[in-house]
Amino acid sequence: MRRKKLAKQSKSKVPARPRAAPSADQRTAAEARTDGSLGKIIRLLTDNATVVISGTRMAADLGITRTAVWRAVQQLRACGAQIAGRPATGYQLAEIPDLLLPEVLEPLLRGVQLVTGIRHYFKIGSTNVAAMQAAAAGERAGTVFVAEEQTAGRGRAGHGWQSEASAGIYCSIILRPAAAPADVLFLSLAAGLAVAEAIGEVTGATCDLRWPNDVLLNEKKVCGVLAEMNAEATRVRYVVLGIGLNVNQQRFSGELAETASSLRMELGRKWSRIELLAALLKSLDREYRRFLESGPADLARRFEAASTLARGAQVRVEEAAGFCGITDGLDERGFLLVRTEGGVRRVLSGAVRKL
Repeated sequence: MRRKKLAKQSKSKVPARPRAAPSADQRTAAEARTDGSLGKIIRLLTDNATVVISGTRMAADLGITRTAVWRAVQQLRACGAQIAGRPATGYQLAEIPDLLLPEVLEPLLRGVQLVTGIRHYFKIGSTNVAAMQAAAAGERAGTVFVAEEQTAGRGRAGHGWQSEASAGIYCSIILRPAAAPADVLFLSLAAGLAVAEAIGEVTGATCDLRWPNDVLLNEKKVCGVLAEMNAEATRVRYVVLGIGLNVNQQRFSGELAETASSLRMELGRKWSRIELLAALLKSLDREYRRFLESGPADLARRFEAASTLARGAQVRVEEAAGFCGITDGLDERGFLLVRTEGGVRRVLSGAVRKL
């Protein structure tokens, strides 16, 4: 008996293997995921816009407590939602808030095959980081990650991206294309075309495209695209396509003030981010299916046609020591060609600036 007891005590002292602590981005994504009741409250109030709805009815319809309803209403008000009323008298939506909630967006996206789900965050480090982590864990293609604010937004070549709260569209989508890794650059081009088309559809403005991932309005950058992938030698496992669109910002700080702008700054009025994101995802759905069906050559031709900078423009390329020349279209892999005094050079990753 004594030997058994000692053996049991000895076994209990074997230390358990420590679990790896979650990364900062994993903690941020987990903590910031938006409570689904917020969107449901907006949807309920929108569907009953002409009447006052009691907190008791809302709690019963949503399957939550009246206290939870009150807390959710307070959070929505803090984010700019104009909700009149109190728990004792009931609530009524004075104006549909411009929040990119799944319950608001999904009815606008019926029939869009590309989008299979939407994850919304009020604040997150980076939607691309969260989407890459989810894709690695097996998240299905077509899942869209969208945030009202990013605290560590990223652009191409390691640049930061200013993500003012509820002023722009900051989203990333997981794709699993049956394509070679060399073709992924074309997805950035497709995203640029989709953004330009969506802006034109909603605002009537005509945008320009700058290879490979910038959308310009009046020669100022209003949108950038960041494509990141995980791939084997011959096939893509997944791609995360990140899009940052400046919509209602009224100013930019530092060096960005000279190069960046927003739709509001250029066109003189506020725009619905809900309408723009819905139009963008619809356009991206069309561009993605066309890319898979028609291939890179068709996409390259249409990108050239939509860009005043892709052919015949005098530019400077910030690559290596930098060089100047005249753009000469895209090659078969989607890279920009620039004709210089020493011959035609292929731009692989450098920033392109018009002279």
